[in-house]
Amino acid sequence: MATVELTGDNLEQKLSEKDISLIDFWAPWCGPCRQFGPIYEEVSENHDDILFGKVNTEEEQELAAVAGITSIPTLMIFREQIPVFSHSGAIPAAALEDLIKQVRALDMDDVRKQAAEAAQQSGHAAQTATQKD
Repeated sequence: MATVELTGDNLEQKLSEKDISLIDFWAPWCGPCRQFGPIYEEVSENHDDILFGKVNTEEEQELAAVAGITSIPTLMIFREQIPVFSHSGAIPAAALEDLIKQVRALDMDDVRKQAAEAAQQSGHAAQTATQKD
């Protein structure tokens, strides 16, 4: 499976097509991005069931901002559209393969529970801050 260019127009649709999605946030002028690109492409060939997306942060600045990207390359991994991993910097092929194994092994019931708890705490903190104003 080759990598797929992701944009604001196709991101949600593409993320919903696969159980696991990896997104490489990069820019053409970034040396480490150019080093990581071929590794990312090579690993994508081993996993037809995973979306390997790329977001050009120069062309998709709004997407990068929404994702909170502050340095590139940044790799984000989603499972069932839930973010489960984020790392800035290039990753060697063996480490990327290991990450994929770890993401496949996740207990998604536990991940969903943790995500719901985090959202509830975040909502409570926002409500508390609003009440103090």
